[in-house]
Amino acid sequence: MRVLMLSNHCYPSFRPVGSGLKPTEFPSGSGGHVQDLLARGLGELGHQVFYLLRGGHSVPLPEGVEFVSEPIDGADIYQTTGAPGSELISSFATRHGLPWILTCHLDRTGSNGAAPAGDNWIFVSHSLAQTYRKSRVVLNGLDPADFRYSASKERFLLFMASAEHALTKGLKTAIAVARRCGIRLVVAGTGGSHEAIERIEAICRDGGADYIGDIRGTGKADWLAAATAVLLPSRANEGCPLTLIEALMSGTPVLTSDAGGIPEVVSPDVGYICHSEDDYVDAVARLDQISSERCRAYAIERFHYQRMVRDYVREFEHEIARVAGHSRA
Repeated sequence: MRVLMLSNHCYPSFRPVGSGLKPTEFPSGSGGHVQDLLARGLGELGHQVFYLLRGGHSVPLPEGVEFVSEPIDGADIYQTTGAPGSELISSFATRHGLPWILTCHLDRTGSNGAAPAGDNWIFVSHSLAQTYRKSRVVLNGLDPADFRYSASKERFLLFMASAEHALTKGLKTAIAVARRCGIRLVVAGTGGSHEAIERIEAICRDGGADYIGDIRGTGKADWLAAATAVLLPSRANEGCPLTLIEALMSGTPVLTSDAGGIPEVVSPDVGYICHSEDDYVDAVARLDQISSERCRAYAIERFHYQRMVRDYVREFEHEIARVAGHSRA
C-alpha cells in the first residue's frame, strides 16, 4: 500500500532533550509523535510511506518512509490530522477523487468554524467519536523501547501537561492532593510562550510544587519510571492521553479522572479513576496495591504502536473500498 501522510512538525516530533523552561512551537507534540510512529510502523510492515512534513526533518526518516514537500498523485490513501494545514491533503484528495482519512485527537466542537466530522474521520477514543456522533476508532499506541521500566519508585507524584492546558488538565487539584498527602509534586511541560510558562511557574511556586518544564528522551523516561504515580485530574474531554500510556509503559500507576476517553485507557488493576479530591487522596494511600509489572504488561498488550498501525491499515483498506464503492455507484 502507498500511503501519503501529512504533519506540521519537524521530524522527529519528540526530541531527545527537552527545552526546560523555554517555549516551543508544539508544547505537547503528542499528535506529531503518533504520526511519526504510524509512518515508521507502516514502513516496518512493508508499506510505502510518503511523509509530507511541513517542518521538514532533522534526522533521516525510517526505512520505507520518504520525505515529500507537497501532495503527490499515485498514493492509495491519504492521511492527516485536524491540525492547521490539513486542508492541503483534504482538498487535494477530494479534488482528485482519492480516498483520505483524518485522525481526530482533540475535541474541537467548541472551536469557531470547526467543521463537522465526515465519515472518513478516525477518532482516538470511542468517547471522542461519540462527541462527533461517529464510530470509527483507533486507540493511540507508543513504542515500549522509549520508556524505562522500574518497579522501584521514589516518593513523588508527576503531573505533565502543556502550560496552556495545565489548569484544564487539573493542575490545581494535583497541587491540593499532593499537599494533603504530604508528598512531593513534580510538574512537567512547556508552553508556546514565556507568559504561559511563567503563569504555571507561579502557580507551582505558590502551591509548593516543583516545576521542571519540558522533559524529553531519556530524561523524561527517568522521571516517569521513578514516580510513585502519574496524576491527571483532567476536566477536558480527553481523547486518548499519551501521558497515561507513557506512565503505564514505565510501570507507573496512574491517578486520573473519568473525563472523555480516559476510562478506555485505565483499568482498575493499573490505576484509579477518581471523582473528587478525597478520592485522589484515598487513591494515593492505596498505590501499593498496584503492580508495576502489571502496568507495563497491560500497556504493551493494549497500547503498543504496532497494534495501532495494524488498526490503521484496517481503516485504510476500509476507506479505499468505501470510496471505490461510491465511484462504482
